[in-house]
Amino acid sequence: MTTRVFVLLVPDLHLQDLAGPVQVFYEANAFGGRYELIHCAASPKVRSAQGLVFSDLANLPKVTRGDTVLIPGLDSTRLERLAAIPVAWVRDAAATGARMASICSGAFLLGRAGLLDGRDCTTHWKVADRLQEEYPGARVARNRLFVKDGNVVTSAGVVSGIDMALALLMDDHGPALVAKVAREMVVYLRRTGEREQVSPYLDYRTHIHDGIHRVQDFVVSHPDKNLSLGELARVAAMSPRNLTRLFREATGITIKAYSGRVKVQVAQDLLRNPRLTLESVSASCGFKDPRQFRRLFKHMIGDSPSQWRQDISRLDAR
Repeated sequence: MTTRVFVLLVPDLHLQDLAGPVQVFYEANAFGGRYELIHCAASPKVRSAQGLVFSDLANLPKVTRGDTVLIPGLDSTRLERLAAIPVAWVRDAAATGARMASICSGAFLLGRAGLLDGRDCTTHWKVADRLQEEYPGARVARNRLFVKDGNVVTSAGVVSGIDMALALLMDDHGPALVAKVAREMVVYLRRTGEREQVSPYLDYRTHIHDGIHRVQDFVVSHPDKNLSLGELARVAAMSPRNLTRLFREATGITIKAYSGRVKVQVAQDLLRNPRLTLESVSASCGFKDPRQFRRLFKHMIGDSPSQWRQDISRLDAR
């Protein structure tokens, strides 16, 4: 199923606020994501704050549930230019259940549409106080890269718009695809800080060491094998001793710990299939002895594989 992403161009928009998130969805299509990018505006031409003029823009279209609306930020000294955007269109788009996402000062348009009342949100630090003053019903966070509250997502702007777009991609397609897009764009995978690390596909990737990335990719691609340090050193094109040291410096954990996290994540994915036995799941994760698999799983997750499967089945059934 293709997801339509309506990119709303506002007068005096910032190019980075526009280009960063759009590039995320564009790159995702090369890895199995299915997004249709539609650039629209209240007028057929829009001039950016940097002087670049966009033309032949689509009229404000009808938005439906399942669509995404991206609202880039604009020059904070010209927020009055948002009056050129029909508030009703933004409000109606949100009412359908579409996902509404703003970058930087684009949050002010969501505020004008009444979409921030009673919600957690954020914007660029320079205008955070102003956002709170103009929309007192909003709960403005001043130290977050992005904030998700229902179908409304707001970001601090500039590069954090990319972080937000990657998070939306995560919701749509999961961590493996997000990791590929982030690497393609040569960006860090960053978290907002309000939750613990949850996925080995994304976590421990906030570095730019290509050899360590190759090792991580190799481990993720071979969860059914117990890879030796020598094998991984050849993948990294370095000595085992150097790999051991650099891997910990780059990721903060050991290769063994990372491999264990990958295996448990794969096990969780497989356990969602009720047709697979615990023994087959264990074997698919490289464990010859199911008891060893159960011990590692319980140590990392806190529940046995059987209990976790029962709990997640109940949640999925809701």
